[in-house]
Amino acid sequence: MSVITKKQGALEYLTAEGITVPHCFTTRFGGVSSGALTSMNLAIRPGETEENVTRNFEILGKVLGFGIHDLVLTRQTHTDIVRTVGSADCSGFFHRDYPECDALITNDPGVALIVFTADCTPILFHDPVTGAVGAAHAGWRGTASAIAAKTVRAMCRDFGCKSENIRAAIGPNIGFCHFETDADVPQAMVAAFGSEVLPFIRESGAKYHVDLKQINALILRRAGVRHIEISDACTACQPDRFWSHRVTGGNRGSQGAIILCKEGL
Repeated sequence: MSVITKKQGALEYLTAEGITVPHCFTTRFGGVSSGALTSMNLAIRPGETEENVTRNFEILGKVLGFGIHDLVLTRQTHTDIVRTVGSADCSGFFHRDYPECDALITNDPGVALIVFTADCTPILFHDPVTGAVGAAHAGWRGTASAIAAKTVRAMCRDFGCKSENIRAAIGPNIGFCHFETDADVPQAMVAAFGSEVLPFIRESGAKYHVDLKQINALILRRAGVRHIEISDACTACQPDRFWSHRVTGGNRGSQGAIILCKEGL
């Protein structure tokens, strides 16, 4: 099983073969945004219009099977907060005061979860036994605080999932090749997870390179997840295909990692 690319007309997105509910990791292709935000941008930013973002969500919703008002969004602040949500939390794209969190879980059919990224690591979760799903945004702080494992534990606690049944997919992020940091990032990883993370840290002069995909995969394995699919795409390597905060200096749009809870799956 692997993370593969799918296309429908101009729309391009990635999916994990092992996750059987509708889901995707978006790219920059297939939306209606223009200028520096061309074309699939999912966040209101300077130079963007609400109409364009709404239309972009509608394009994705038509493919995945959700409506604007089926969405629950995150207000991401690089925390380890996992929020359990349901249909009552579906305020749609137009709600502005989302509770702070960097991960969402639900077992309510028809609810679509989304996290936003532009270099950070998106992770989607599906338990085919209970039908529960989750979505997590793991920047380096979220990675160091093991938000991936906390999402798994929340699914087990709230929905009766078993970690060995959960399927996880790690989407495009800034890769080992480009995620250059100061010493604080590798120090945080070693403090949190010990020597097992050392193969995923490389010195580069006075800087370090850190492999957030593999560290999150390690975290998931420690949490008991056996089915993990990992995209090999780097947002910084392909800034024409993915939004990258580092490459653009912050003048960018946002990808979405979206997963839909479906009844009877």
